[in-house]
Amino acid sequence: MAALSKSIPHNCYEIGHTWHPSCRVSFLQITWGALEESLRIYAPLYLIAAVLRKRKLEYYLYKLLPEILQSASFLTANGALYITFFCILRKILGKFYSWTPGFGAALPASYVAILIERKSRRGLLTIYMANLVLLFCITAAMYMFFFRCKDGLKGFTFSALRFIVGKEEIPTHSYSPETAYAKVDQKREKHKGAPRAMSVISLVRTLVDSICKHGPRHRCCKHYEDNCISYCIKGFIRMFSVGYLIQCCLRIPSAFRHLFTEPSRLLSLFYNKENFQLGAFLGSFVSIYKGTSCFLRWIRNLDDELHAIVAGFLAGVSMMFYKSTTISMYLASKLVETMYFKGIEAGKVPYFPQADTIIYSISTAICFHAAVMEVQNLRPSYWKFLLRLTKGRFALMNRKALDVFGTGASREFQNFIPRLDPRYTVVTPELPIDFY
Repeated sequence: MAALSKSIPHNCYEIGHTWHPSCRVSFLQITWGALEESLRIYAPLYLIAAVLRKRKLEYYLYKLLPEILQSASFLTANGALYITFFCILRKILGKFYSWTPGFGAALPASYVAILIERKSRRGLLTIYMANLVLLFCITAAMYMFFFRCKDGLKGFTFSALRFIVGKEEIPTHSYSPETAYAKVDQKREKHKGAPRAMSVISLVRTLVDSICKHGPRHRCCKHYEDNCISYCIKGFIRMFSVGYLIQCCLRIPSAFRHLFTEPSRLLSLFYNKENFQLGAFLGSFVSIYKGTSCFLRWIRNLDDELHAIVAGFLAGVSMMFYKSTTISMYLASKLVETMYFKGIEAGKVPYFPQADTIIYSISTAICFHAAVMEVQNLRPSYWKFLLRLTKGRFALMNRKALDVFGTGASREFQNFIPRLDPRYTVVTPELPIDFY
């Protein structure tokens, strides 16, 4: 721990925005870079979410762009307001203390920034924890349990899970077995005489049907059109395709940026390792969940919501194909939020106004403080995200001057000394190595 009483006389140019002496210019540069990166993150995210939720044309015309801009403004404000409060605190206090460059500047910045975001997206955030796959297994188990409980999940979370695992796994299925079989017969009669073009998808479907034609199906299973084996195989193929296409879409902007300079990079759009990893993750999650659910129905001879806990936990092992801290932590935080509000509805836990805002602000401030004072203790993925958001400027801070606080701030930046203009400095700057 750095001594809170220690201080250094350097100004904000010497420590923070070392690339330009003007606080105003530095603010504008950070803001523009963060806005550009935020739009690049949120535009495809909201578009994919809208497709998954089957939004109507009215949403795309009137709501999609405002929601993208609102979330992009929130993320932009995180970076822009940080450098703002960084400079303000230096001007008010006249010097830097151990807490001001990181936690002190990030706390008010993140609090104001989260108020810009929509209330529905202010989830309870947590600091990085536990084993990634184990955390996802537990999170998946609880999500699938709530998914199968009546009124367990609502809104986008329920819609997303219904899209991923299918409505057949919802216990309150509106179809009776007799009605479902009648609908299957009607569908077969309807398409019996109509010739179909043999596309790749239809060929794969025909192959799967032929392999699993005589497979078994338990009477408690609601996938009336398929037996249990084809039900799992088709689930894997469907979500593998979705994951592959999502990853391809996310790589389109970067691939086309090099269209004329490096045309060969376009091939990586389709033959990239991450494309198959995301597909394998989603496909295996669905197939393991469905397979386990069917297996438990066969073993116990009933359809029980508790099956979802076992099936969801085992399906969580699929995270090994696509180890994503972002996915795991986001889902875990949203699960905590869901359970918290369910506790409030049941009268079991008290309601704390703005709890999500406060927790987000403190969590973000801690991460920013680590990024300034002890980068070696920050998760690499979060550090890379901060570099993307600031166009690499977060790495240009004068961390050698912060070593006096005893956190080893410059441990990862031993060879970096910023080029400072002596006309705007309080302390005579150290010359870069390549100056000599």
